[in-house]
Amino acid sequence: MRLLHLIFGVLILVIFLLTGQYMHIYLNHMVGVPDGLRLLYRTRHIFILFSGLLNFGLAAYVVARPRGWPRIVQWLGSILIVSASLLFVAAFFYDSTRGDLIAPLSHWAVYAIAIGTSVKTKARLAVSTVIAFWEAFATNVATTR
Repeated sequence: MRLLHLIFGVLILVIFLLTGQYMHIYLNHMVGVPDGLRLLYRTRHIFILFSGLLNFGLAAYVVARPRGWPRIVQWLGSILIVSASLLFVAAFFYDSTRGDLIAPLSHWAVYAIAIGTSVKTKARLAVSTVIAFWEAFATNVATTR
């Protein structure tokens, strides 16, 4: 899981650099671009950076849960975060060129990254709570004998 997030984080950060070059070369560094369109391109560009850095952070700090439901929940969170990163990249090219301020791909990407991060956090907290409960239970049983 850590390797997935590390590789994907590097890939997304390379895409971030390439989208910056795209704006610089093909859009003349956003000179003369209407404000709404410039806002869409730049925010999608920053969203790509955000998702790449989130993947790096997960690669550095995620500890794989033991087998069972916590591991499944962790993988679900990872899948949501990776898919959100891909949606942000697609949104850079699709949402920004629509001509209006409606951004369907970015909308779903924000939901996916928020839910994925929440799910990974909940999996960590749930496992910690269960471990703390059983440690307290074992201590209580040992002291009453």
